[in-house]
Amino acid sequence: MFQLVYVSSVASGRTIDVREILAVSRRNNRIAGLTGMLYADSRRFLQVLEGDERDVMATFERIKADPRHRAVVVLSRREIAEREFGAWEMAHAEPGHDADALLARVDALASGASAAVRATFAGFVEARRAA
Repeated sequence: MFQLVYVSSVASGRTIDVREILAVSRRNNRIAGLTGMLYADSRRFLQVLEGDERDVMATFERIKADPRHRAVVVLSRREIAEREFGAWEMAHAEPGHDADALLARVDALASGASAAVRATFAGFVEARRAA
């Protein structure tokens, strides 16, 4: 089993429809046998994808080619013994959101992940809160 974590920014002049992204991602990832988690706000994405390495990388190549993304940076690539995310989930920050509630949701969604992945998501949410 392979796991990839990346961060990207929303391309300048683009707006994102998070509900659409989630619906498409759920469908595509189910077909590819991928699981993971996506955090999105109006400016950034942080995502973990896990599954067969070939499928994860094919999905990642599509993401990198998506004109909504820029500055795509891989944070980690590693083999894992078993899935750390049993279903496809998403945490999304709406304008005026409750930052503590969002952090609690991210912590809950990442509860089965390695300490490094949990810390990556928690740190990212905290950094976005301060932005």
